[in-house]
Formats: sequence, structure tokens, C-alpha cells
Amino acid sequence: MTKPILPLWAALVVAAGSGPIMDAAFPDKGVWPLALVAVAMVLVTLVGRRAGSAFLVGFVAGLAFYLVHIQWASLFLGLLPMTALSFLESLFVGLGAVAMTLAYRWIPRVWPTSLGRLALLPVVLAGLWTAREAWSAVWPYGGFSWGRLAMSQSDSPLSSLFPWLGISGTGFAMVLLVAASVEVARFGGVPRLARVTAVVALGTVLVALPAWPVVADGTMRVAAAQGNGKAGYFDGSTANQLLQAQLDATTPLFDERGVDVVLWPEGTTYADPLTDAYTAGVFDYISSNMHAPLIAQGVTHRNGLYYNTAVLWEAGKGALDLYDKKHPVPFGEYVPDRSFWRPFAPDLIDLIGREYTPGTTDTVFDVNGVIVGINICFDIVDDQILAESVQQGAQVIFASSNTADFGHTDESAQQLAIARIRAMELGRSVVNISTVGLSAVIAPDGTIVQQLPWFTVGTMVQDVALSSTITPAVFLGRQFEWLVSALGLAGLVIGGIGARKKRGA
Repeated sequence: MTKPILPLWAALVVAAGSGPIMDAAFPDKGVWPLALVAVAMVLVTLVGRRAGSAFLVGFVAGLAFYLVHIQWASLFLGLLPMTALSFLESLFVGLGAVAMTLAYRWIPRVWPTSLGRLALLPVVLAGLWTAREAWSAVWPYGGFSWGRLAMSQSDSPLSSLFPWLGISGTGFAMVLLVAASVEVARFGGVPRLARVTAVVALGTVLVALPAWPVVADGTMRVAAAQGNGKAGYFDGSTANQLLQAQLDATTPLFDERGVDVVLWPEGTTYADPLTDAYTAGVFDYISSNMHAPLIAQGVTHRNGLYYNTAVLWEAGKGALDLYDKKHPVPFGEYVPDRSFWRPFAPDLIDLIGREYTPGTTDTVFDVNGVIVGINICFDIVDDQILAESVQQGAQVIFASSNTADFGHTDESAQQLAIARIRAMELGRSVVNISTVGLSAVIAPDGTIVQQLPWFTVGTMVQDVALSSTITPAVFLGRQFEWLVSALGLAGLVIGGIGARKKRGA
């Protein structure tokens, strides 16, 4: 068995240090190279470990990251639920660490050649990292895909990988590069110059890969309003107060001409525009004075169920189309298995009174012939929802959110960075509109065309580029994620079987 590079105590210190370093790679700090440093720190701690100590090291690394990275969740959910979520996600990191430490043990034993050490082992490690992120992104209760490695790279030279490989594929490439670099430093079977040259060549290919060309199919003039209303869950604002904030923000735009659509954020109101006459009247008033359809949000009640709903509204016609949020946030927008969880923390569980139902509607609106992809708040981190909207014909993406519960934390900056990544990945303009910021219009190459600051009333009016380009990331969907995850898991299983046979020989 390979001797550990670090004793357990030192491995735990390095693992704990990797968490804040990894977080610093993400916005608001945004020092993207630190993500690669943090991955290297984690990998070094796993070499030569036994399964139990590897789980402990991975768990500590995960907890040190999530407690820092999602501390904004404590403003809304409280310290205990935020810590519980971090604990859960760290269990996944710990299990992934066990798989990777076994790969470090088995792969070199079965394939002790330079090809096995410098190529196969890094591929398996990167695949296992990707598989762990993919698993935690969908389970339990729809998963938690925030904080995936590649989400730190919105300003990185590696960002050109997004339209080719998507978020998961870019993360795979990052771990592959780091794991290969670690093996170059460890492996002595090939001259050092050849090893270093191979890694430099890999890094050069990843950085030099050109962005996928996006062809514009015209423009759409979008007017978006950030009302800065008191839209937090516990702010106590009435539905009419939220509407008034959005109305006041939009009124200065009534003299704008040629607007094709008006966009309001999640947090427009918690009334039902389909049944509430006042809300419907406000929507009519905006659409009529802007001479354009309005896309706004409300809480609709249909067939005895509540939905977080985006509404396409036109004066004189009412609701033309609806999008019901597909993945309401568990323990935020609904409580799964409430009867089971309530006895553990009844005061906390009872605070969450809304019980949104997962939507089944499609993710696009037809706005006078332009197909618009619609997503609400944390939908932006769901690979499937975003890819489906483009596959259904979306020429531009509208991302609405209500970030009022998170104050001046990194959450809004992280979400804006993810929106920029989606623009690059999908080859689409993205209009990211929030109740309180950070709102922005983003070009298909990830460039911010216009941005509104936090907690201010403001508007954006831009002619955004439309496109029907299909990037490789959209064409492949999640199949690349499944492929590299399968490679990692298959390599681990085959390595384990081979190592067992060699031990018994």
C-alpha cells in the first residue's frame, strides 16, 4: 500500500484549509486559480489513506468549504439548517474521497505503467469527482448543485470550455489537469521534462480551446425593472406593497418606445394574478402603458395546489402562458416529508408556511414569435432545466430571482456568475433580474452589458441578441457528465477487481 504523503493530523489541517481557499475562487472574491490549488490540496491528502481516514479528510474538506460558501443561507434559514445542509453535502464529499483514495491505491497496482499513472489515474479521479458532484446535485429532494467546482470559473481562461463541455465537463477537465499535475510530481517512471511537458500541453489545450461561435438571429428589446421592494420571506410586506415597488420602478419607462417585453423578478407579488383582480389590474396597466407583454411572477393556486409561477401577461388578454417552478427549494419553499422532519425542529419547520408544488409546465414562452427560456431563482443551477429550454427553442434566457433574504452576501454575486456561465454554455443572452440585485444583462460570451447595483431601484433597457445556435454542451446535455462519471466508476471497479486478483495471486 502506498504510504500517505501527509500524516492524518496534517491531512486534516490541509483539508480544513482547502475549504476557504476553494470558496475564495468563487465570487465575491473570485480568485479563480485558487480552485485548482484547493483541488490539489484535497487530492494530496487522499494519497495512501485508508477508507475511514479518507472519509474523515473528505468530510472536513467539504464542511470547511460549505460552511463558508453558503453562509448566506443562515440569514434566511438560520444557523442550524445551514449547518445541517453543509453537513449533508460534506457527507457526499467524504464518500467521494473514499472512492478517490481507493483509486490511488488500486489503479497504480493494476496499471503500474506511466500511462496508467499519468493518464488513466487522473481520468478516474476526475470522473469520480464529477460523479460525486452529479449525485449530490440531484439527491435527496432534488439535490443541491450550488458550489460545484466549475462555477468558480466565470472569469477564468477555462470559461471557453463551458459551451463545449458544460459545467460538469469543465469541472472534470479541471480535476483532470490538477490530478495529472500531482502525478507528474509523484511519478518517477518517466523523465521529469516529459512529464511536465505533457501536463503543460494538456493545460494549453484547455485554455486555448476557442469559444463556440454564436450566430445572432436578430434582437429583442427588453425592459427589466428592479423594484427593491421588501421581498424577504420575513419582511412582512403585503402583496400590494411588492406590486407597488415594481410599479414605481417601471413607471419611468412608460416613454420608452419599441420595447418588446417587460420583465419583472421573482418576488413581484405573492398574490395570484389569475384570481386577484387588483394584481391583474396592475399587470394590465404595465402592459398597456409599455405597449408590450409583461413577464411577472405570482403565487398561483390551481387544483388545490400552490405554485411559484412566472406569468406571460398581455393587457386585454390576461395570462397567455405560465411557467411553474420545477424544483422548489426544499426546506425553503416547501417542507418534504413534513410529518417526519417537524418533530426534530418544530419551530423552524413551522416558519415555512408555503408549500409550493413542483411544476410540470414547459420552460419557454412565445413572446410575439420569439421563444424565451424562463427559469426562477435556483432553477439557474439546474443543468437539465436550462438545456431543455434551449432544446425547446429558446433564443434568449430570462432568469428571475428574489435574493432579498440574503442581504449583502456572496449569494447574489455567485448567482450572477452562474448566469454568466449559462450564457456561455448555452450560447444565449441572459437577462438576470432580481428584486434587489444583482441584476444584469449578459451577452452570449458572458460579458455583462448592463448591471444594476444591490438594493437600489433601477431599470435596464437593452436590445439583447437572439440566437438559435446549439452548442456542444446543449447537444450532449448531461450525457457527457454520465460518460465521465461512468469512466471514473468503471475504472474504480475494474481496478478493485484487478488489485484483488493480484493480491490473491
